[in-house]
Amino acid sequence: MPGSENQKYEPVIGLEIHAELNTKTKMFCPSLNDPNERHPNINICPICMGHPGTLPVINKEAVKKVIQVGLALHGEIPEYSQFDRKNYFYPDLPKGYQISQYEHPLVKGGYLEISSSRFLIPNEEKRKIRITRVHLEEDTGRLIHDKSSDVTLVDFNRAGVPLMELVTEPDFRTGEEVKKFGEELQRIVRYVNASSADMEKGQMRVEVNISLRLKGAEKFGTKVEIKNINSFKFAADSIEYEIKRQTGVLESGEKVHQETRGWNEHKGESFSQRSKEEAHDYRYFPEPDLPPLRVTSEYIEELRAEVPELPHEKRVRFKTEYGLEEGIIEILVRDKGLADYFEKVVSEAQAHDKETPEKPKGNVAKVAASYLTGDFLRLLRETEAPVTDILISTENFGELVSYIAEDKISNLAAKEVLEEMFRTGKDPSDIINEKGLWQLSSQDDLEDIVNHIIKENQGLVEEFRKGKTQVLQFLVGQVMKESRGKANPKIVQETFKRLLIS
Repeated sequence: MPGSENQKYEPVIGLEIHAELNTKTKMFCPSLNDPNERHPNINICPICMGHPGTLPVINKEAVKKVIQVGLALHGEIPEYSQFDRKNYFYPDLPKGYQISQYEHPLVKGGYLEISSSRFLIPNEEKRKIRITRVHLEEDTGRLIHDKSSDVTLVDFNRAGVPLMELVTEPDFRTGEEVKKFGEELQRIVRYVNASSADMEKGQMRVEVNISLRLKGAEKFGTKVEIKNINSFKFAADSIEYEIKRQTGVLESGEKVHQETRGWNEHKGESFSQRSKEEAHDYRYFPEPDLPPLRVTSEYIEELRAEVPELPHEKRVRFKTEYGLEEGIIEILVRDKGLADYFEKVVSEAQAHDKETPEKPKGNVAKVAASYLTGDFLRLLRETEAPVTDILISTENFGELVSYIAEDKISNLAAKEVLEEMFRTGKDPSDIINEKGLWQLSSQDDLEDIVNHIIKENQGLVEEFRKGKTQVLQFLVGQVMKESRGKANPKIVQETFKRLLIS
């Protein structure tokens, strides 16, 4: 918080983050787990609806995904794990209880490092945020409030969907730290393919626990929970608001009440919902219909071997292997699909270079990264399509990159070719041939045009010969105009100097 170093109180913040797992079926039944289903109460069955006489069966794929997230976060995977009943009544909970975990979760401990700088880059000081546990449970249904008829409806499609919950230690002190942690966790969850983690669709939700204490004190203040926040920016905003609100309460001589609050992103303020429950209020007890889980060390190592290269590892490798700038690396690493596409493009560009006698004059990796994080990403965002659905093959993109690196086409022409490739998926050489965009790089090809410009601009030529070298840029521009942008500016400059100085 700006100016917080002068404040009397220190914020103490912990998070609970829920992520819906992207399994084919629900947590304890064969009903489809389809977040895109728009018709209510389609993906339901007697098991997830809690009908008498039904028995749950554990979804092994959901267990696997949570363990892999735990491994990615340096957590301990206990040999013994157990499901519990969490008892409370709410209209979107068909059984009247939720199958969850408490004392014996799938993952204990762990940590995630966050950076103090804008970019999470290698070899800099980081803050280690400790993780208490990561456990598995089932999601609730969804309430739909119809204001026109003053009626609340319940859609149970989501009820029983596998839900991973991650609980941190109260290690955060600012909203910005929470935002960075959440965004990096979201990337990790996506990298291990545990969840799409789309917060706009409710596939990842944040709950903030925040209290204030006097600076230097060890005892925590009274905790307030802000529930169901669907953006890490909103989580950061809610924290900054709560710091100010609770500071005002304490400085007025009143006490902060332990409660659950909501967040109104439109007003930028939190609002009271209900008093906060304690763990004993839920009357946890072991789920009688499910056996305990025994996780062997062999199974853990099998899953560990399947964990892909993680974001922080990829950052280091992209820096050392390709020499990319931190800002470019961060854009690529943000989306695993884009990062994978980039590497395939670089590989294709290098392979294309080996098939041609000319050697690239630039680093193909840097050229590929520049175009992918610039014009290509702009086109991708305009269409709102994932990188896996685009028409440009990595082979064709690599070919385009090799032409740019070899100065066979200009940057202006490359943008035009890229847009055409994005729309049609056509081969870049076909587009360049059709549009006549090959760059003129031979002095023999350019000499006639340069001589013509010299003849038409004798006054400027005389100024150049008298030492006014800045006029050369204008003369080069005239050649570029005459050649419709196909001339290589560097070769044009060299040709001018050779003809005018000799």
